[in-house]
Amino acid sequence: MTVTLQDMAWHRSIAQLIEGLDRPNFWAQLVRLIQQHVPFDSWVALQFSSAERPLVFAECPAQDGSPDELFQDYLHGLYLLDPFYIASRERPHSGLFRLAEVAPEHFELTEYYQRYFRLNVVADEVQFNCQLDPDRTLCLSLGCTQRFSPEQIALLAMIHPWVVALLRQRMPFEVSEPTTAPALAPGVPRTDTWRDRLEASVQQNRGAQLTARELDVGRLMLSGCSSKEIARKLDISAETVRVHRKHMYSKLGIKSQSELFSIFLQAQNTSS
Repeated sequence: MTVTLQDMAWHRSIAQLIEGLDRPNFWAQLVRLIQQHVPFDSWVALQFSSAERPLVFAECPAQDGSPDELFQDYLHGLYLLDPFYIASRERPHSGLFRLAEVAPEHFELTEYYQRYFRLNVVADEVQFNCQLDPDRTLCLSLGCTQRFSPEQIALLAMIHPWVVALLRQRMPFEVSEPTTAPALAPGVPRTDTWRDRLEASVQQNRGAQLTARELDVGRLMLSGCSSKEIARKLDISAETVRVHRKHMYSKLGIKSQSELFSIFLQAQNTSS
């Protein structure tokens, strides 16, 4: 077997990353290494769990150094509509995941895609997931202003065992000093769920009381799932999905997903 200079450079870089697992510049060093082989435009390292909002450990700096308002909206609640977050909760395991693999059928038609994803990520995203335990997933997401090519995806798939192993070894050094997500409002328990927050907001601002099933249908609609996909996820018929949607719209006095998205966003901001 012939070892090329490029192979030697790669293994040397991996060795340096292992040596630097406890250093502050670990994430930037890892991202630079990946970027030498596959170009991308944005990145973020964060932890997903069901019990709390995402914890951000590192992210690419904004051009002017100011906080990214769109990303703050994501941390406050839009993450609940993120295909990668949803996939990590429904099918938690380590690996490399592509947007095309996890996005629902109507994702590009959603308000989430139009108002956040298209503006913040633009075209494509891949994510390295390291499953830490049944509820926590450490992720490194790479966003690009153009679609990743099949060759680039193949290369990322080839290196993903190294990346996932490095993520797992890095995690103990993140526990003591993560860049935390926005705190929950005073008096709101950490186990508070998106459904509780949305239900309380709807009750307060609209005087409406939605059932748990209607809330589930509404969130899945906003994430881009078709009626058939919602029916499969909730183990009900597509006709029952349409009935829940009709009742929900009637209770809220709305006629479109755009209006429903605004209510969802208001609920997340109210609970921030």
